[in-house]
Amino acid sequence: MHQYVIELASLMAIFFFAIVSPGADLAMVMRQAMVHGRRQAIITSFGVGTSLMFHVTYTILGLGLIISQSVYLFNIVKWLGVAYLIYIGIKSLRAGKTDMTVVDALDETPRASQQSALKAFTLGFAANALNPKPVFFFLSIFSTVVSVHTPIPIKFGYGLVMASCLIVWFVGVSMFMTTPRMRAAFGRASQWIDRTSGVVFIALGIKLATEKAA
Repeated sequence: MHQYVIELASLMAIFFFAIVSPGADLAMVMRQAMVHGRRQAIITSFGVGTSLMFHVTYTILGLGLIISQSVYLFNIVKWLGVAYLIYIGIKSLRAGKTDMTVVDALDETPRASQQSALKAFTLGFAANALNPKPVFFFLSIFSTVVSVHTPIPIKFGYGLVMASCLIVWFVGVSMFMTTPRMRAAFGRASQWIDRTSGVVFIALGIKLATEKAA
């Protein structure tokens, strides 16, 4: 049990940077809050969190299948993960301040318009599910931090904790980050968030590269 606590803590330490780094999910939730209101933004947040479990599910099942079939395929995944982690690390280090203005010139929907709960949920789910970045991200962190011998139910438990934290974060964004003062403060801090995230991702990539094959 102690091993699982350490694994979960390690996962959450890494996942923290992925949560707070500005990206498409954050832009979607903020836009929902500004255009359709707090309630719809919160529903969208649940869509994003649910979609994360979609990524976690195929990552856990697919990674287990690869490991059971071929160590060579697993090593291919490993080196793709190394390349991706270092790539996003360098990209984060080079990033400038993030423009937190969320606009969509193609959408002229008035603020007062009614948006169904299903549509709000689907927007959040699709924004995350159709993003290719989580594929290598979860393959990378699970192959780096989580033991191949950790039971699948425990791994799904990790995913549920991560999804719950993601939902809590975006609900917080929906409630607090849509005011002009909070957006400005988050925008000023975004560059340092990116730099710190870059160092973490590169270090994680190096750690994965130097580990022996499973």
